[in-house]
Amino acid sequence: MPNFTDVTEFILLGLTSRQEFQVLFFVIFLVVYMITLLGNIGMIILISTSPQLQSPMYFFLSHLSFVDVWFSSNVTPKMLENLLSETKTISYVGCLVQCYFFIALVHVEVYILAVMAFDRYMAICNPLLYGSRMSRTVCVRLISVPYVYGFSVSLICTLWTYGLYFCGNFEINHFYCADPPLIKIACGGVHIKEYTMIVIAGINFTYSLSVVLISYTLIVVAVLRMHSADGRKKAFSTCGSHLTAVTMFYGTLIFMYLRRPTEESVEQGKMVAVFYTTVIPMLNPMIYSLRNKDVKEAVNKAIAKANVGQ
Repeated sequence: MPNFTDVTEFILLGLTSRQEFQVLFFVIFLVVYMITLLGNIGMIILISTSPQLQSPMYFFLSHLSFVDVWFSSNVTPKMLENLLSETKTISYVGCLVQCYFFIALVHVEVYILAVMAFDRYMAICNPLLYGSRMSRTVCVRLISVPYVYGFSVSLICTLWTYGLYFCGNFEINHFYCADPPLIKIACGGVHIKEYTMIVIAGINFTYSLSVVLISYTLIVVAVLRMHSADGRKKAFSTCGSHLTAVTMFYGTLIFMYLRRPTEESVEQGKMVAVFYTTVIPMLNPMIYSLRNKDVKEAVNKAIAKANVGQ
């Protein structure tokens, strides 16, 4: 029988064991984190204060920015602390809390991306009914579902993580508490956690991605039927930013969570995790602002208003 051990804390091995890179990584990720906070909080404030951005698309975008702030904040501060610390530990309770919020926010984000795809479908394929079908009440209901569902599913998944047993190896080969590296070092309760992780991730990624793919298939059909070249260009431009965000987020998550945890997959997943926990939340505001005429105009008006106020 395995000799199970009571665990009070884990050691996070982080991105690298080489001391000469610790300070460099700290500076890089601190800058990325600050840009993420400023970009996403700025986007939320801009959308809430700009009259020209009071549409369902920007309402959903503000929630995407809100989730990105918490998504990055769930991981980055502890990572920054451990980069300058000799102990590099996280408590058992802190690990479970980090797992809970990570899984919850991942599910919230994938379904917000699905809701945004549905919104683009309604705007392009049913423009005359868009105002009535996507009323404020409908938008609030649509955005509430990802939050309720995401945090509920995460509670179940975290309880299965709580069911893992450990036999003395408390070194997590990662820079935050994630299911694959925890499964890799556990010696009990592994099989049910491993299979439920893959099944739940597979179901949710497949369902949410199906909504995105069906929405965009119908959008492409509708756009190709348009006689106006300007109309086609405008329709595709409003979808380009969202498709970029979807491709980056789903691609990295599928690479990490739809494979069985092995030494190789955990090591590769650690590199990929840097991308979706720090880089993507930083890039999302840039993707949606650099390619969006309305956002650019709102930014220019906000800057002009600030200059007048001075």
